Amino acid sequence: MANKKSESYYGTGKRKTSIAKVKLTYGTGKITVNGKDVNEYLPFKTLVMDLEQPLEVTNTKDKFDVEATVKGGGFSGQTGAIRLGITRALLDYDKALPESEESFRTILKANDFVTRDSRKKERKKPGLKKARRAPQFSKR
Repeated sequence: MANKKSESYYGTGKRKTSIAKVKLTYGTGKITVNGKDVNEYLPFKTLVMDLEQPLEVTNTKDKFDVEATVKGGGFSGQTGAIRLGITRALLDYDKALPESEESFRTILKANDFVTRDSRKKERKKPGLKKARRAPQFSKR
C-alpha cells in the first residue's frame, strides 16, 4: 500500500453555473480556493461556514487540507459547488477505508450533502422581459 500521508482524494461539484474541482490531502485543515485562502476569497463568513459543513459533520476538519478550483457563477453557486466537491472527495476517501459501522455516506446523506442541487436560472421566453415577468400592462 502507498504512503497514506501522500494520498489525495478528488471530487467534482456543480451548482447553478459553477463547477468546482476539489482535492483533499492529509493536513491541518487549510482551505484554499483558486490559490487564495478561503476567508480571503469568499466575502461572507456564512459562505465559509456553509462550505465547511461536510468536514464538520464527519469530524475531519483538522484532518484534511482542501484545494479547490472553481469557475463560473457567483459566490453562492461556487460555495455550493465546492461543498458538493468536498462531499464527493470524502466519499472517495471513505471508499478507500475498510467498512465501518458509521460510514461517511450515511452521515452526509442524512444531512443532504450528497444530492446535487439542480436548480438553475430559468430561460427567458420571447415576448417577456424575463423568464416570467411580462411587460407592464397599459390600459390606454
